[in-house]
Amino acid sequence: MSKSLADMQQEVDQYISQFKEGYFSPLSMMARMSEEVGELAREVNHRYGEKPKKADEAENSIEMELGDILFITICFANSLGIDLTEAHNKVMHKFATRDADRWTKKDTD
Repeated sequence: MSKSLADMQQEVDQYISQFKEGYFSPLSMMARMSEEVGELAREVNHRYGEKPKKADEAENSIEMELGDILFITICFANSLGIDLTEAHNKVMHKFATRDADRWTKKDTD
């Protein structure tokens, strides 16, 4: 099932709004995001790096860690009233203009 960023933001907001605590403070969310990025780094290192998992370590996946990062990113955006579709469009415009000639394009022959 395909969802837009707006759909995901609304879904997360509906989930969070059922709890009295609501969204965490921006500082708490930043800490949570840092934690999740660290967990992703650990999974990537286990899969592609030189540090294998210990025999008693829980099985996690890069997919789930990316999902956790997406969730906290959406929470962060929602709590600050940021439309992620608009943010994405602005970032893509920045890359398309600032970095237009930075990389070698595949179709330059």
